[in-house]
Amino acid sequence: MKIVSLPPNAPVLMEATRAIGYSLETALADIIDNSITANSTKIDIYFFPIGSPYVAIIDNGAGMDQDELINAMRYGSKNPLDTRATADLGRFGLGLKTASMSQCRKLSVISGKDGIVTGAQWDLDFIATTDDWSLKLLDEDEIKACPHIDEIFINSSGTMVLWQELDRLKVGEFNFDESMGKYMDRVREHLSLVFHRYLSGEAGLKKIRISINKISLESIDPFLTGKSTQVMDEESININGQKIVVSPYILPHISMLSETEINILGGKEGLRKQQGFYVYRNKRLLVWGTWFRLMRQGELSKLARVRVDIPNSLDYLWTLDIKKSVAVPPEVVRRNLAPIIEKLAGRSKRTWTYRGKKETEDSKVHVWDRIKTREGGIVYEINRDYPLIEVLREMGESEKSAIEQLLIQIERGLPLNQLYVDLTSDERVLNEKEVSKADLMPLLKQLFTGCRSEQERKEMVRRLSITEPFDQYLEWLYEFIQEGN
Repeated sequence: MKIVSLPPNAPVLMEATRAIGYSLETALADIIDNSITANSTKIDIYFFPIGSPYVAIIDNGAGMDQDELINAMRYGSKNPLDTRATADLGRFGLGLKTASMSQCRKLSVISGKDGIVTGAQWDLDFIATTDDWSLKLLDEDEIKACPHIDEIFINSSGTMVLWQELDRLKVGEFNFDESMGKYMDRVREHLSLVFHRYLSGEAGLKKIRISINKISLESIDPFLTGKSTQVMDEESININGQKIVVSPYILPHISMLSETEINILGGKEGLRKQQGFYVYRNKRLLVWGTWFRLMRQGELSKLARVRVDIPNSLDYLWTLDIKKSVAVPPEVVRRNLAPIIEKLAGRSKRTWTYRGKKETEDSKVHVWDRIKTREGGIVYEINRDYPLIEVLREMGESEKSAIEQLLIQIERGLPLNQLYVDLTSDERVLNEKEVSKADLMPLLKQLFTGCRSEQERKEMVRRLSITEPFDQYLEWLYEFIQEGN
């Protein structure tokens, strides 16, 4: 048997890997992964669209010497099957190169360690002329000509990743200056979500500052922890001695959220599209807004979100892709997640349909009745046994008939289609307002006026204690009774 060494053609492979499918924001997230792995606490991103445009990412991490830098510039610098440090956010040893080259034709990496600054560069146009894996090692003058290089020399250690000749970003753009502003907004939102746990610095995790053109990013917490989010019991799944932690959340009802909070939770696609699992690898968000086909995305489950924390030691089970934007749970995990989301979906439904109260609970008297018809449809009717409506029965026949016709018209005129549109568009429906004492007292007076005996008064108190909205304000009901009304 004869063996032939067949290395890939450099220009062809490097051009081909540019089409892996990175967006600008996912490419930058991949570079930041490397900075975090290098123990950085400060990461600055610079967008410069004028003249010779560039994007620079500078960190204050451990830095690299020349040998380490050359290895880092190698395609496939680390075997994905190797055991990694628990805080390592890398995977294939390709991210620095594939992410960068997806956006630019010239990648320079300048790194300082132990007071020595070194630089290396991949230049696709130069490689096309040499037809080889020709990595440029930058001399001192070339390094000093790089923008923002002073920040590397000032810090005792750190690395700058510099993208130049941004051909992919310029495609189809008539005004690159303006389009860069749009890119920055998209990047800011993406990074604020993906690295929100690092930006907020949760327990056991070092806080990191990330800025874009000197403006610091704010953490976007997809669970609104610390608000009135319901936190369900945390569960663990053990696989091959490694632990996956599952933390279910139910977001507050939309009526309890501000416009800013709704935008944070839903973004442009709305709350419905963002429900589901939020998978984190070493606290870095990988995938979100999916139920992995374990449940459908529905209106009544739109408040349900599940945080899943996986260690990098289980990467091989989750079929993690190069961009770290796709992760599929293995069957053993899917089996354990199914009962969790079943409980979660029920809780979300109750929270969404009636601000946490069960509409179908028979022990309560509601204004509206939900009735299932013989044909399998749903009809909403005003409850004729509601105490305030019963009072109207004491009127004359003509008045009672007019009231009944009014109730029927209200039922028939209920704008169900428009209500559905309003509720699913994440607009705040403001009908559910808190009842004031001044509103409730005249109603109580009217209801008790018709009670002719003490027994009737006691029966009215019993009924009102399970009737909306009086059941929510029992202290006012008992105060009314004690005052002898």
